[in-house]
Amino acid sequence: KMSCVGKKSYFAAVMCIITLTSMVTLSYLRFERLSHLPKIVQEGSICRGKITSNTITPLKDNRTFIISPYFDDRESKVTRVIGIVHHQDVKQLFCWFCCQPDGKMYVAKAKIDVHSDRFGFPYGAADIVCLEPENCDPTHVAIHESPYGNVDQLPQFEIKNRKAEPFSVNFTVCISTMFGNYNNVLQFIQSVEMYKILGAQKVVVYKNNCSHLMEKVLRFYVEEGTAEVIPWPIDSHLKVSPKWHFMQDGTHIGYYGQITALNDCVYRNMRRSKFVVLNDADEIILPFKHPDWNTMMSSLQEQHPHSGVFLFENHIFPKTVSTHAFNISSWNTVPGANILQHVHREPDRKSVFNPRKMIIDPRKVFQTSVHSVLRAYGDSVYVPLDVALIYHCRLPLQGNLPRESLIRDTTLWRYNSSLIRNVNRVLYQTVL
Repeated sequence: KMSCVGKKSYFAAVMCIITLTSMVTLSYLRFERLSHLPKIVQEGSICRGKITSNTITPLKDNRTFIISPYFDDRESKVTRVIGIVHHQDVKQLFCWFCCQPDGKMYVAKAKIDVHSDRFGFPYGAADIVCLEPENCDPTHVAIHESPYGNVDQLPQFEIKNRKAEPFSVNFTVCISTMFGNYNNVLQFIQSVEMYKILGAQKVVVYKNNCSHLMEKVLRFYVEEGTAEVIPWPIDSHLKVSPKWHFMQDGTHIGYYGQITALNDCVYRNMRRSKFVVLNDADEIILPFKHPDWNTMMSSLQEQHPHSGVFLFENHIFPKTVSTHAFNISSWNTVPGANILQHVHREPDRKSVFNPRKMIIDPRKVFQTSVHSVLRAYGDSVYVPLDVALIYHCRLPLQGNLPRESLIRDTTLWRYNSSLIRNVNRVLYQTVL
């Protein structure tokens, strides 16, 4: 009897604790949500404050840098601001929304979500997320470290993606952080022309700096309507590292803020591009089974209807190993590698993981890193090597291998005639 009673009272106590915990948790969540609800702080005022068009805007604290706000109604009606923050020093931020025509000013406490892939650096990509006022679709927002102050003194940012639009393009390629006086002109032109052959209509470049010759090429592509060049003066605000991992060397952020640029590119193209391709300028996602990205992605989506993230394996085609084919004399004066001459790839190394790059459905992604997404709807799909790989023409990772140990892979040559024709067209209008 005693054991029976003991069991009953033990069970009752456990149930009591579970109920109490649930009530406390729910109360806390309700309180948290209430504390983040927008509150009116001014009425009948005219929305003022200088509208900024800079890509990177520092706040007064000099610990927070605003890139751009985007409307996001996938989970609730919020403004999601892509920014860079110090992961410890930035404790609270507020969104100041101005609602026209009644001129009500709302302030909402932001949820600051620093992305987990900081790689040890003190500054990282962050989502600064604010619930929007219920009866208003604000067009602009100011970000401030306090719920009090003079809105006229705060920079105003336009909230993008407010209107749903039909897709203007199928594939947009995001190339993040062009820096180091970038001058790999021939390979860049070849990559862009390959993207176009494979199905891309837009290439977005986050440009920190590059050579005069490269500047000329970018201008050509902007005028043609292929490229969108986003100025990326991150080194005016932070000490940047050309490496991806923190080395305790006093730098603030890795790889010129590449991860922030990639996240901004995802949101920037969320409403206008069916797919976004995240790779570097020396990388091309090369299909084996299909002639182009359109047919490849149709097939992959048919097999994986609930997935929005497709990861492709990176394979190195070393610049140091070349073939005599496609030695086009007019190209020899142009700085950069000629990818048609590099068709030997390094073999896989045992127990070394090949990094991957991605083609994503941007509407299914919340946060991305470089080689995977951090938060998205649905699963990520590892695309098999017989479907496609990333052709990555760069300095070797296995420099000691003899040529006969490399794998000859001439898939790129399938496109040679249209590639040569298109590259010549660009070179004769820019460089030659």
